[in-house]
Amino acid sequence: MEDRRRVSTARLCAISCVPVLAVTVFLTCVARASARPASSQELKTWLVRGSEALEKGDNASAEAAFRRALKIDPHSVEVLNDLAIALARQGKIEEAVPVYERALKVRPRDPKTTRNLAIAYFRAQRCQDAWPLLQSLTRARDPDFQTLELAGLTLFALDRYPEAAEYLERASHTKPSDLPALYMLGKAYLRSKNYQAVTRVFSRIVSINPNSPEAHTMMGTAYDKMFQEEDALREYKAAEKANPDFPGVHSGLGQIYWKQGHLERAQAEFKKELRRFPNDPVSNCLLAQILLRQGHPAEAAIHFQSAITANARYKEAFFGLGQAKLKLGDPAAAVATLRKAVKLDPDYAQAHFVLGAALRQLGRSQEAAREQRISSEIQARQQAKYTQKLNSQ
Repeated sequence: MEDRRRVSTARLCAISCVPVLAVTVFLTCVARASARPASSQELKTWLVRGSEALEKGDNASAEAAFRRALKIDPHSVEVLNDLAIALARQGKIEEAVPVYERALKVRPRDPKTTRNLAIAYFRAQRCQDAWPLLQSLTRARDPDFQTLELAGLTLFALDRYPEAAEYLERASHTKPSDLPALYMLGKAYLRSKNYQAVTRVFSRIVSINPNSPEAHTMMGTAYDKMFQEEDALREYKAAEKANPDFPGVHSGLGQIYWKQGHLERAQAEFKKELRRFPNDPVSNCLLAQILLRQGHPAEAAIHFQSAITANARYKEAFFGLGQAKLKLGDPAAAVATLRKAVKLDPDYAQAHFVLGAALRQLGRSQEAAREQRISSEIQARQQAKYTQKLNSQ
């Protein structure tokens, strides 16, 4: 089952809640304030109030205090950082970002400010801006776990999966038992189609948490991609034992049974998945294909449409719906649907062929011949490519 492209919400929250800069302690505030002859007592007062408020979690009061301190010392990197922290902790990321940017202008390449700004960019979903800052931090000697992990998560969000895996791998070596980092590492490898690495990473997770349904499900997906169906079946069953309601467990089992030709078992598993997750596109599409084979085109059409509603780029669902419409005696609807399938994938040979059949039923012989000629040409190209690959091995 395709992993979702977005970084998990739970991990984003975990990153956002990590303290990114130590709150200015009381003695530091006193020393910094007393070093200034003008308004030193007033500055000291606001710094202390702001620091105490941050310690207590009263971020609104901390913000107010640091704003007063900033009026007295407008070029203080420390005050700017503390003010931005108070803003970020209130969820005011868009306000925190320019404050961090201002601090970095005052003290360029300051590692603490750079890190804080990178985190703020990440939380504001400005990963293109976050990456250069994180890249500079990871070039330092022995970058810490959070910096490496955040670099990996940022690259993951940018769809740069092999690079994301590289940084998440480094992070996992820093903290070998950190499960969230390992999960994201496994997902990065899955998106990179490095299935051997997927099984290695999730095996590590299972050694730490043997009852992780997510780890077993991901391993099942990787084994399935490597055509190791029995291994995939074992992992999906382990996931089912750990949590039968985990997303993708029954869909994964159904896909293995489908490939093995056990259609009744597959059908039962897809129905189980849909009882828990009625909008799952894969279960809807594959269940519909079984129903179509069983001679139930009307029921199949409902599930194909559900799959399309969940994933508007699901070419197999459009193809299946076109087949169902044709069997229901509606070639015009079939043509409209099949055209969407070939638009999504111009090299979809089966869709071109069935589109030709639907056009022929409408009496549009020339168009029908054209589509079926396209289908034959695509199949010939694919066969030639496959033969060339075999000969090169």
